[in-house]
Amino acid sequence: MKLPMMGVINLIHETEQMGPLTSNRCLATVPFGGRYRLIDFVLSSLVSSGVPNVAVFAHTKYRSLMDHLGSGSNWDLHHKKGGLFVLPPAMDHQADFGKGDLYHFYRHLDYFARNPQEYVVVCRSHMVCNIDFADVLAHHIDRGADVTVVCKRWPGAQTGLTRKVRVNADGRVLDMQDHFGRLDSDIVSMDMYVLRKELLIELVETSLAQGRDHLVRHAILHRLDDLVVGAYMHEGTLAVVNTIPAYYRHSMELLRPDVWNELFHRPGPIYTKVKDEPPTRYRRGSEAANSLIANGCEIEGTVYGCILFRGVKVRPGAVISNCIVMQNSVIGANSSLEHCILDKEVEVRPAKGLKGSVDTPFVAVKRNVI
Repeated sequence: MKLPMMGVINLIHETEQMGPLTSNRCLATVPFGGRYRLIDFVLSSLVSSGVPNVAVFAHTKYRSLMDHLGSGSNWDLHHKKGGLFVLPPAMDHQADFGKGDLYHFYRHLDYFARNPQEYVVVCRSHMVCNIDFADVLAHHIDRGADVTVVCKRWPGAQTGLTRKVRVNADGRVLDMQDHFGRLDSDIVSMDMYVLRKELLIELVETSLAQGRDHLVRHAILHRLDDLVVGAYMHEGTLAVVNTIPAYYRHSMELLRPDVWNELFHRPGPIYTKVKDEPPTRYRRGSEAANSLIANGCEIEGTVYGCILFRGVKVRPGAVISNCIVMQNSVIGANSSLEHCILDKEVEVRPAKGLKGSVDTPFVAVKRNVI
């Protein structure tokens, strides 16, 4: 069943501290989980929930984004009417890149106007979860809210950058900080906002007329007393992936079967770009345990507690543990790697030793030779 709601994946000024992993790509296309990209999770959730139109508001370094999404066919969004729209930034001058997301929404108001859906859900790409937006919309309508913020109760230390939220007993949002505030709360925003399309257009036009151009910081936070902003509590798995420690920690959590099954199968499947790779080949004398190993790999050494993306080659005598190795990288013979993140097409020469830690993993940039 199609929802009367359109989706927006907002990549404008995404908060991230991913260092070399985002030097040549936007945060949305950072590889995750062996064969996926970060954007696959929110995009798949929108599709599985029955959202018929999804717009991706691109900003910078979006070549890999265009290549990954293509026509949207891998997510069943290649429709004659509706489907997937990738909207690049409408820039007249270089200074326009520094403007907030409301400015970019304004430049694409025709996209909102020509679609018949009554509601909009605005999301970010770095919230890795599997969520049914039909439940969020039903909660929004039932509570009579102007804006519904999807939240997660998340006590304890966090490695990702999040907005903390304070709500009352009725579920109304009383306060919400920016990413670096000090609000005392164990509830975090998942940067997913449901509201009527007409209200979004009004917030865009009104805020810009007042010289304010950020959706959350200006249009929502400055109007918490005027708008009924409610909280929907997500009960499933959540990974906030916008820092290197968060990326490493949440990637390693995928090795737990309960986390994997919930994230990738409930309430719906996670889709990604299909690549026809042969099965992984395990050569005589190789060993592999407690690892996620994608198709197309060739294992001749020892792999333990690792995530290997497509096409990785581990040469004889190499021992890698607790590492994330991205597409088409090569681990040389008799080398030793521990707590490392290797970007795509990295080559580790024979007999090299690389070691990081859980809190500060060693990170190798794309196509580097070590």
